[in-house]
Amino acid sequence: MNSTLFQQLKTQRDKIKQFIRRKEKCMERERELARQLIKEGRKDRALLLLKKKRYQENVIEQTLRQLDNIDRMVHDLEFAEIQQRVVEGLRQGNDALKKMNTIFDIDEIEKLMEETKEAAEYQEASLPHFPGFFP
Repeated sequence: MNSTLFQQLKTQRDKIKQFIRRKEKCMERERELARQLIKEGRKDRALLLLKKKRYQENVIEQTLRQLDNIDRMVHDLEFAEIQQRVVEGLRQGNDALKKMNTIFDIDEIEKLMEETKEAAEYQEASLPHFPGFFP
């Protein structure tokens, strides 16, 4: 996977989170200012701040949707990378098994075991013909 792309997505996600935090702090200050303006009798100015707050809430909502999309993309890319590593591991394991099968062909092993058995039987059968030769 292209690590630069992955890093760009993470950087973008972090910038969006910072943007949201800044906007929320700004909205809190403006909320306090609107309360102050209402106390001072400047309702028109307070109403303007409340409209601005509503607009900023919409912007934050859209930004949160973008953040969700980016988080999903990051997760999907991470998952795809893991899948790719698993598939590569399976392929390597399969190749190793194929090599093992060519090295340890079952027919050859059975033939070798049969020859060993025959040699042992021959030796056992030959022992009575050579008393004292084999301890």
